[in-house]
Amino acid sequence: MKSIKKILRKLALVCLMGSFFLISIDSIAQRHGGGAHRGGNMARPAQSRPAQARPATHTRPASNASTIKRPATTTKPGSGGTGTNKITRPSSGSNSKIGDRTNNRNSNTVNRNKTGNRNTNISGNTVNRNRNNVNIDRSRDININNNRNTVVRRNNVVIYNRPPYRYGGYRYNTFHPYYFHPYHPFYYGPVWHPWGFFVATLAVTAIVVSVESTQYHYDQGVWYAPSNGGYTAVPAPVGGTVNNIPSGAETVNTGTVNNYYYGGTYYEKDGSSYKVVPPTAGTLVDNLPEGGEEVTIGDVKYVKFGETYYQPVQVDGKSKYEVVLVEEDK
Repeated sequence: MKSIKKILRKLALVCLMGSFFLISIDSIAQRHGGGAHRGGNMARPAQSRPAQARPATHTRPASNASTIKRPATTTKPGSGGTGTNKITRPSSGSNSKIGDRTNNRNSNTVNRNKTGNRNTNISGNTVNRNRNNVNIDRSRDININNNRNTVVRRNNVVIYNRPPYRYGGYRYNTFHPYYFHPYHPFYYGPVWHPWGFFVATLAVTAIVVSVESTQYHYDQGVWYAPSNGGYTAVPAPVGGTVNNIPSGAETVNTGTVNNYYYGGTYYEKDGSSYKVVPPTAGTLVDNLPEGGEEVTIGDVKYVKFGETYYQPVQVDGKSKYEVVLVEEDK
């Protein structure tokens, strides 16, 4: 009986020790195994969170609200390897386009071209004073009897003491030798106009002068004849009489009487008035107006107005022009 009890005690002790041994092994396994909640790599179970319900389409604030409107087409910097910034804004509803930082105002801008704004081309009413040439609208010219208005009167008092210059069947008589100097038209002021110059209206100071049943208009040294829709500057009609001539008129000696010369026109005192007369051969004048034609005859260069020839001369060291007597060489 005692033997049985000893055996049972031993078995109980063995079982107790075995249980303790198994508990120790499990504890060690839990410390170093994959199922521990501390230490190395821990594989947590996948947590499935409830899905948040988002709207099917995420819409930004409407473009017609108070937000900034984006351009329809935008090229970002460096596009195409050019490295330039180019923004093309919508073209509708705007008179201003901006491209490459340049303002292009297509229809609402003023052409500020410096050479264009300061230069005005007025057809028919403009005298081109560059290079001493006159640009006159010849389409409005009227017939002018130059043989009457510009024919030279022979000087019968003074005898020519030098032979004339002969060329092309004509004799060109002058008292002074030929001395060339360039033709530089003298500027008589803004109210004076050369022959052929057209104006639509005349100043209130213009007066009407009748010469042999033909009406002319005279204003500040310029004579006009009615033309197509206006008036054209013409040679002063011989016999035309006015009460006043411009204060800048030059007194010239014809060898017999004094003439008053202004802008290519010669006047003689007639009582209290001044009468237009033809130029007298041999008369010297300091200046010639615009509208003359520089012509070369043989070796001599003259300035011609109508049928009047002026030869460049020099008197007392001063450049002048002498009225030439042209005669047919018989």
